[in-house]
Amino acid sequence: MLRLQKKHLCGIMSIILIALSSTIHGQDDNQPKIDGKALFKSKCASCHQPHKNSTGPKLFNIRNKWEEGGAQEGSIYLWVKNWQTAAATDPYAQSVSEVMPSAMTAFPDLSNDQIDAVFNWVDEQPVPSKNAGDVADKNNSGETEEESGLVIWFLLGISFIVIILSVGGVRRQLSISLKEKEGTGDGKDKLTYTQEIKALAWKYRLHTGIISLVILIALLVVVFQKLYSIGVVEGYQPSQPIAFPHDVHAGKNGIDCKYCHNSVTKSKTAGIPSVNVCMNCHKQIQGEDEAKQEISKIYAAAGFDPTKLYHKQGKPIPWTKVHVLPDHVYFNHSQHVVVGGVDCKQCHGDMTTMSETAKVWPISELNKVEGNIKLTRPTLTMGWCIECHDKKEVSSGSLDNRKNGYYDEIHKRLLDNDKDLYKKYLKDNKVSVKELGGWECGKCHY
Repeated sequence: MLRLQKKHLCGIMSIILIALSSTIHGQDDNQPKIDGKALFKSKCASCHQPHKNSTGPKLFNIRNKWEEGGAQEGSIYLWVKNWQTAAATDPYAQSVSEVMPSAMTAFPDLSNDQIDAVFNWVDEQPVPSKNAGDVADKNNSGETEEESGLVIWFLLGISFIVIILSVGGVRRQLSISLKEKEGTGDGKDKLTYTQEIKALAWKYRLHTGIISLVILIALLVVVFQKLYSIGVVEGYQPSQPIAFPHDVHAGKNGIDCKYCHNSVTKSKTAGIPSVNVCMNCHKQIQGEDEAKQEISKIYAAAGFDPTKLYHKQGKPIPWTKVHVLPDHVYFNHSQHVVVGGVDCKQCHGDMTTMSETAKVWPISELNKVEGNIKLTRPTLTMGWCIECHDKKEVSSGSLDNRKNGYYDEIHKRLLDNDKDLYKKYLKDNKVSVKELGGWECGKCHY
């Protein structure tokens, strides 16, 4: 009978492992090249749901709806990339633009294959039942969905626990049977699992305490790592209405950053170039191929036609903001650029190499830029600012070396009231932002 129990246990273990292995390998083999779900969440979920109208219309079976409505072939792809262009060329797209009062965000960076991947994923979502209520809405919006990889690991963990307990139970029964046969039982064999574990933990209480402490510390570390990741937006790169290659403008053509962002030296904000600034050059430069298509969008915003010049009312280009700080944080570009002497690349990276629209550069990439102060905290976090204020000098040597008048009063007060403190500041032959109060809360927070 004992041999039979072993045989059955081995068979059960083999079946579980084979099933899990098949599930994992099957998932890898069928993994799509383009993740439509991820694209939907990052690009569409803020305005659309699969089966429910939201800020935008529901997307389930949307391709068939457009085809049945008489839309031109490929019009829906053009709509996603730029709805205004689609509305101007397709009567059906024009009728769609009049249904919803809110204008759709343009996604010129999405390919047709990526758009298809999003629609394919949406069409695969089950239609919620009438009494599904809020649960169905949450499932559709992706709020309660779990990643399949985590589910697999969870199943693996449960399976191995079951296997360990099964093997332990068989071993325990074999031990009890053997002792009863030999007449060597001492009564302790009748203990329950819980009693055995308590007795074992007490016997090896030192080891149990150390293991428990390690597990507790590990859990706390994991929790704090998750907390520290809240609000970190490194790598954020939203779609823009017009593709702007910085490497062509700032790199190849050598246009200074301040030509387009002309308020960076005199204002809190760096400013976004107006349509007229773009037209200063592109009134003559019309581009070729893909560049010509993007420049035509500038012409549309300016109301410009190369053959008719300015023939209609222009409108601003709705650029999407990339670097967004919380409302309670104060940041002044002119103070950093003019007074602090901070180069744009310290925060924004080397834009002369950026072929895509702007993004929040990760700290690992910022540290590779020549001349940048090497920092460790994630970009746009409080630790990032504080670390820079500690390492960045406002003056190499005495404050009066700046010769811009900004630090004259502070220089005078230090010399008149606390020369020893000033000498302490200058021990490393520089005066840092931190030494002048750059770590005070009120410097950055309202």
